[in-house]
Amino acid sequence: MNVEENFTSIKHEIQQACQRVNRKQQEVSIIAVTKYVSVERAQEAIESGIQHLGENRLEGFLNKYEAIGDQATWHFIGTLQTRKVKDLIDHVTYIHSLDRKSLAKEINKRANRKVSCFVQVNISGEDSKHGLPPEEVVSFVKNLSSYTNIEVVGLMTMAPHSEDSSVVRAIFSRLREVKEEIEGKEWPHAPCHYLSMGMSNDFEIAIEEGATHIRIGSKLVGHEYD
Repeated sequence: MNVEENFTSIKHEIQQACQRVNRKQQEVSIIAVTKYVSVERAQEAIESGIQHLGENRLEGFLNKYEAIGDQATWHFIGTLQTRKVKDLIDHVTYIHSLDRKSLAKEINKRANRKVSCFVQVNISGEDSKHGLPPEEVVSFVKNLSSYTNIEVVGLMTMAPHSEDSSVVRAIFSRLREVKEEIEGKEWPHAPCHYLSMGMSNDFEIAIEEGATHIRIGSKLVGHEYD
């Protein structure tokens, strides 16, 4: 599997999706999800021109960070245990899984700078997915104003695996609505301009619904274990 060829193909698909809804391709950032691949494959992604890497386990994140360091912009996209915040906070640029007050408190306590956070929202209501119910998101974000080391840059969700594209589209559309509500409040601590949504199987729909950050694993870097 050639990462560079995959990257070129995905960029073409992004361009097409953007054209369908009159968006600019530059509005969409591709996060290569490297959780199932080796350090070498992650390095190949960087050499192919990919700037953003995403990990969902602390151990995998630290292994790759040690090898690649600041060559990449690092995103932590998985469920983050409060006790593990101290081990990654100095290395990560974006956290995509802020979903509870205890985690916010720990991030704020351990960080020595403002950390860009996506609040995770469970739009679909599936028990298997983490995140806040959509009706709780606005008040949760509002109450983060006293956490001076947290900036809510956007919202994140995952759609269910469904062959019905209308189901997937409805999930992404609902997240955009919540994002726009928060964005419209113009809170200094929560500009909320971004939407982290869309993976290998549904990123084109996500882009059509406003995604600014798409998380691509198998279709971009493959699926091999460390």
